[in-house]
Amino acid sequence: MKKYLLATVALIAFAAPAAAADLAARPYTKAPPAPIAAVYDWTGFYIGANGGWGTSRKCWDFLPVAGGSIAEGCHDADGGTAGGQIGYRWQAGTWVFGIEGQGNWADFQGSNVSLIDPTLRNESRIDAFGLITGQVGYAANNVLFYVKGGAAVTADRYRIFDVPTGLLVATTGDDTRWGAVVGAGIEFGFAPNWSVGVEYNHLFMEDRDHTFVDTAGAFFGTDRISQDVDIVTVRVNYRWGGPVVAKY
Repeated sequence: MKKYLLATVALIAFAAPAAAADLAARPYTKAPPAPIAAVYDWTGFYIGANGGWGTSRKCWDFLPVAGGSIAEGCHDADGGTAGGQIGYRWQAGTWVFGIEGQGNWADFQGSNVSLIDPTLRNESRIDAFGLITGQVGYAANNVLFYVKGGAAVTADRYRIFDVPTGLLVATTGDDTRWGAVVGAGIEFGFAPNWSVGVEYNHLFMEDRDHTFVDTAGAFFGTDRISQDVDIVTVRVNYRWGGPVVAKY
């Protein structure tokens, strides 16, 4: 019996360290992988819509047949605009390059009483404009800062009204004027393939001589009209292409 007790005590003595070693062991687990950073890619074709406000500064100078010019005054033609754009961008590192075409309906309208003849009121309107521009931008992930420049075209109408009656006296009809544009904008990628932004453009349309005819089609006179246009729009674009690239 004594031998049996001694054997049992010895067995427990040897088993205790092994059990303690088993209890101290820690299971091996692999460290979680490093997080993947999502990098926005601006490359791809895009199409979108825009809307906003614009104003055009117009100054009229009457050109007598004998020569010279006589100032008739200036006015601002302003109002709303809406339209669309389509373009392509490609990204190289943090730099983004692109080309875009834009077409807009507009209702920029204004007038002033002639300084030469107070019975006449000169009116200017821009019914539409278009832009063909190149872009250079800097991308801070899904935020794009860019500048742009290129060609601009406006659809203009110039009319002269009789102040006492409000009747049309003379008009140039519809006129298409070409010029240049520079602008800048900021765009934010808020969802895969979708972005929203704000853009400002200044159109340099220079001076142009316009011949007016009366309601019977007879020659009425010639004015030299200067025109600059400032436009601010909010834009929404949808882009085809990979919006997000995984970066380890």
